[in-house]
Amino acid sequence: MYKIIGADGQPYGPVTVEQVRRWIAESRLNAQTLVQPEGAPDWRPLATFAELANELPPPTPSALGPAPAVPPVAGVRPSSDLSGKASTKVAAGVCGILLGALGIHKFILGYTGAGLIMLLVSILSCGMLAAVMGIIGLIEGILYLTKNDEEFVRVYVDARREWF
Repeated sequence: MYKIIGADGQPYGPVTVEQVRRWIAESRLNAQTLVQPEGAPDWRPLATFAELANELPPPTPSALGPAPAVPPVAGVRPSSDLSGKASTKVAAGVCGILLGALGIHKFILGYTGAGLIMLLVSILSCGMLAAVMGIIGLIEGILYLTKNDEEFVRVYVDARREWF
């Protein structure tokens, strides 16, 4: 997984190596596009990555200019401050553990549809299926709290994974 700095100066990602290759083929990225591999602290030009350098076209004057803007892709949001995106982790985790049957943790993360499903299943079954929803909430709450901030943001905020 990689993060990319677009021509607008905004970071995008994380994106897969396949997506980076597609953007290279579409001339949306060039050799000077700044890239950060997952887990690495520094940004480097795309041409310095051996696994991607052979995908780059031969240098031309237009390829040496700034990279074109990389528009957001469905399921990929621009990166920003990690702590800001992970700020809901504790609240969602605790609510998942304590109020899982009501789906409150889903609403906190912005998963309105999934939250409504959990709430309605608990209410419309006259509480008979609330235990099942409570167990799902308990498991999800524990999963939220045991992930580090970066993994939580990648899985539940950026990729929008609604269940487990």
